[in-house]
Amino acid sequence: MAELPPSPNPRTGNPSLRERVGALRNLPPFLREIWATSKALTITSLGLRLVRALLPIAMLWIGKLIIDEAVRLVGQGLGFESFIDAWHSGALDHLVFLLLVEFAFAIASDLLGRMVSYADAVLTEMFTNATSVRLMEHAATLDLEDFEDPELQDRLDRARRQTMGRMNLLSQLFGQAQDMVTVISFAAGLLIYAPWLIALLAIALIPAFVGESHFNALNYSLNFQWTPERRQLEYLRQMGASVETAKEVKIFNLHRYFIARYRTLAAQFLKANRSLARRRAMWGTVLAAFGTLGYYLAYAYIAWRTVKGDFSIGDLTFLAGSFRRLRQLLEGLLVGFSQVAGQALYLDDLYSFFEIQPEIRSKADAVSIPRPIARGFVFEGVGFRYPEAERWALRGLDFELRADEVLALVGENGAGKTTLVKLLARLYDPDEGRILLDGRDLRDYDLDDLRANIGVIFQDFVRYHLTAAENIGVGQIEAMEDRVRIEDAARRAYADEVVATLPHGYDQVIGRRFRTGVDLSGGQWQKIAIARAYMRDAQVMILDEPTAALDARSEFEVFQRFKELSHGRTAVLISHRFSSVRMADRILVLAEGRLEASGTHEQLLAQGGRYAELFELQAAGYR
Repeated sequence: MAELPPSPNPRTGNPSLRERVGALRNLPPFLREIWATSKALTITSLGLRLVRALLPIAMLWIGKLIIDEAVRLVGQGLGFESFIDAWHSGALDHLVFLLLVEFAFAIASDLLGRMVSYADAVLTEMFTNATSVRLMEHAATLDLEDFEDPELQDRLDRARRQTMGRMNLLSQLFGQAQDMVTVISFAAGLLIYAPWLIALLAIALIPAFVGESHFNALNYSLNFQWTPERRQLEYLRQMGASVETAKEVKIFNLHRYFIARYRTLAAQFLKANRSLARRRAMWGTVLAAFGTLGYYLAYAYIAWRTVKGDFSIGDLTFLAGSFRRLRQLLEGLLVGFSQVAGQALYLDDLYSFFEIQPEIRSKADAVSIPRPIARGFVFEGVGFRYPEAERWALRGLDFELRADEVLALVGENGAGKTTLVKLLARLYDPDEGRILLDGRDLRDYDLDDLRANIGVIFQDFVRYHLTAAENIGVGQIEAMEDRVRIEDAARRAYADEVVATLPHGYDQVIGRRFRTGVDLSGGQWQKIAIARAYMRDAQVMILDEPTAALDARSEFEVFQRFKELSHGRTAVLISHRFSSVRMADRILVLAEGRLEASGTHEQLLAQGGRYAELFELQAAGYR
C-alpha cells in the first residue's frame, strides 16, 4: 500500500501558529490553478475589482464636495423662493453636477459588483469542476489497498469536501486584494489630515484579529478531528433513507435504530460545535470592542478639530466616513487574512491527498502483454497478507494457469480465492514470491495493458444506474457507442433476455436511483454484469462468483456458455456449486490461503479429500 504523507495536523491536536502560517504555502499553487482554469476570467475579475476598489474613496470625496457646496450656498443667503428660480439662476449648477457624478459612481459600483460576482461565479464553478476531475483522476491511480485504509478514506472525504468547500476562497482572496487597494486609497487621504489615527486604528484591531485567527484554527481542528464521525453520519443518512436498504430497514424496523444512532452522534457533534460557537461569540464581542474604542477616539478627535475650525463640515463628513470605512476594511482584512489562513489549512487536506502515490504502477521500461499468451501464468511461492492483518490471506502458492485453460477455484469462504484473482490482475502485488506471465515477472508488464487483457466480474460487481447499454458498455469503455458489440456481449451472457423485458430496451435506465429507472432482480443484474466481461476482447477471462443470485440451472447454462466462449483464452471461474466447476479443465482447492489439492473433478473425488467432502455435502442437499 502507498505510504501516506503525514497529515497536516495530529488527529487530536490544534494547529500551531507555525502550522497556520505554514499553510499559506498552499495559496500560490491554488492561485496558479485558478490562473490555469481561465486566464481571461481571472484578468477580468481582478481588473473589475481594481476599478471598483477606487470608487469608495471617490464617492466619499464627491460627498465632501457636495456638503461643502451646500454649506457655501447656505452661507450666501441667496433666498430663492422656489427650486425653479434657483435652477434658472444657475446657482445650483455645480451642486447638481456633483450629485450626478456621485449618482454615476453609485451606478458604476453596482454594475461592477454584479460583473465581478458573475466572473467569480463562473470561475469558481470552472475551478471546482477542474479540481473534482483532478481528484477523480488521482483517486483512479491509487492502489486498491489504499481504498481499504480508513485513514485514506478520511483524507479522501476531506479532500472531496474541499473541492466544493473552497469555492468561496477564490472570491475571498480577490476581495482581499480589492479591499487592500481601497485601504491604501483611504489611508492616503487620511495621511494628509492625521497620520497617527491610522496607527491607532490598526493597533486597536489587533486583538480582534488574534481572536479570529485562534477560533478559525479551533474550527479547523474540530472538523479535522470529527472526520470519521462525519463519515458515520453520512453513512447512517444513506442507510436510513436508501432504496438499496429500504426492504431490510422496513422488515427489521431498523429505522429506529439508525435514527437513534444518528441522533446520538449528531448531538455530540452539535455539542462540540455549539461550545466553540459560544466561546467564539463571547470572545469576539470583547475583542471587537477594542476596535470600536479606537474608532470613537479618532472620531472624537476629528469632531474636536472641526469645532476648533481646523476642518470644514465637508472635511468632517469625509474624515468620519473615511475613518469608519477604513476601520471596517482593516477589520475585514485582518479577519479575512485569518480566514484565508484557516482555509489554507483546509487546502492542506486537498493537496496532501494529491501527494499520495501508488506503489502498484508500471515500470519506466514496462513491456506489453504477449499476444497471444503462449504459456500462461506461474505462481512461485506467492504469499500475501492484508495491511495490519496477522493472518496470511495466501501463503506458499505454487501452481500454473496454462494458456487456453479453464481453471476453477473452490474453497470455503476466506480461503483466498478472490485475493488470488486480485493478485492475477495486479490489484495487489505479492508480499512473498512472484507471479510470472510467459516466464516474465508480472510487474515487468505495462499495468494498463495487463488490465486491458483481463476481463473480471467480481461477486460484488457494481450496479451502475445507467442505461442497460451503458451498464454493459462500461466493460470496454472505448466501445461504449458500439451497439452491435454491446448486443453481442448481451447474447453471450443471456442478458439479451433481460433487456427484452425492459420498456425501452437497451436505452432503458436500470436501477431505482433515478425517476425513469426500472429495477432488476439480483439474477438479472448478474447477467448484465457478466455481459460486461464479454464486452472486453481479453485474453484472460475471470468470473468470481458473479452468479450467486442465479438458480442452479441458470448458473450451469452461464458457465457452460462461458466454457464454450473461452476457447482460445485463459479462463478462471469461482463458484460454490460443484455442478458448475466440474466442467473446468482443472480445479484448484484452496484452504486457509494454501493450495490443498489440484486436479479434475473425477481426480479430486477419487482422492477423497476436502473437495470430495464438500461435494458430498452439497449433493446431499439435492437428494
